[in-house]
Amino acid sequence: MSTASIVAPGGVKASSGKSPIRESGISRAGAMLIMVVFTLYFLMPLWWLLVASSKDTGDILTTAPLWFADFRLFDNIGAVFAYNDGIYLKWLWNSILYAALGGAIATLLAAMAGYALAKYRFPGRDTLFNIVLGGVLVPATALALPLFLLFSQVQLTNTFWAVFLPSIVSPFGVYLARIFAAQSVPDELLEASRLDGAGEIRTFFTVSIRLMTPALVTMFLFQFVGIWNNFFLPMIMLRSEELFPVTYGLYNWNTQLSQIPELRSLVLVGALLSVIPLIVAFLLLQRFWRNGLGAGALK
Repeated sequence: MSTASIVAPGGVKASSGKSPIRESGISRAGAMLIMVVFTLYFLMPLWWLLVASSKDTGDILTTAPLWFADFRLFDNIGAVFAYNDGIYLKWLWNSILYAALGGAIATLLAAMAGYALAKYRFPGRDTLFNIVLGGVLVPATALALPLFLLFSQVQLTNTFWAVFLPSIVSPFGVYLARIFAAQSVPDELLEASRLDGAGEIRTFFTVSIRLMTPALVTMFLFQFVGIWNNFFLPMIMLRSEELFPVTYGLYNWNTQLSQIPELRSLVLVGALLSVIPLIVAFLLLQRFWRNGLGAGALK
């Protein structure tokens, strides 16, 4: 007799178990259609930026906005790098320095602070954590003017430190590190490390930080993108063109379009090139997310 069904009296087949519910073709097609539509929606600005960057200044406003005309992308890239003695390369290096170094230090400091708040008990711990949460709620633009007044008192405006030092503070990173450390770092593992003679610093850097890797990558990417796209703080702090990040440098070019119309194509190409480091960072670090998800599934 088949295990799928039982013949009941009268010739009626009775099911011996519940059959699995299968997705209908219509629901799958609908889900795919929605994903395709939203994918096109999010990629359309990048496509327009690529197309516009391949045109000269005269073709940008007179040809089809979403298709190529006279393909001059590589010539435009060379013009961006050569303009004003290669100032764009200096801006790009400044952004990489601000974002990569600032993001790495901010991630380390946030990880150490969040780990301490999660694994150590001391007076005022909850109060300190609530203050950190309050820092998450304060928008960065609200802090720009107080920071400018503070740095002006110590003669640090229009310097590298005026943008770098505020970038290494991440209240959201502290919050995320505390939550992740409390859930992913077992207290028993820390006790075993201490019994083996490892100090607190060695335990953190050899045991805890490895278990917190997915959270650290997430914190770094949030901080990297935030610093890279930061505009208001450099505008308040910096006056020297040599210190500009790429975002504020492109804005500076954009304000000169009425006097120098040829800068229009350079601004578009510069914006396209400024997206590439963000894409590279996400592609290089996405494997850590996959490893973290796989470890969570096994646990």
